[in-house]
Amino acid sequence: QVQLAESGGGLVQSGGSLRLSCAASGSIFRNYIMGWYRQTPGKQRELVAIITSGGSTNYADSVKGRFTISGDNAKNTVYLQMNSLKADDTAVYYCNYYCEILGLNFWGQGTQVTVSS
Repeated sequence: QVQLAESGGGLVQSGGSLRLSCAASGSIFRNYIMGWYRQTPGKQRELVAIITSGGSTNYADSVKGRFTISGDNAKNTVYLQMNSLKADDTAVYYCNYYCEILGLNFWGQGTQVTVSS
């Protein structure tokens, strides 16, 4: 089992910044992908950004140049720095841990990000 503890959501004005954190604990395998997804009511959960345990990253086109994902392997923690936030970024953000080799896929409880225009 892997537990994911998210923090850092909140209310911010358009153009502002927030930093999300996700700390993983439990049976952490060294080869994994961690990332952030977001969801708004009535819509499917969508990818925001992911980072592999090797440091490779991938971003949704809608956040490229504004969001940065980073990781601290020693702390099993990933961060999402969100700059130049827009009203369209308003959503519940979920942290995800995925390990293909072991077939593991875990989600955090979600943290609300609200951007006021």
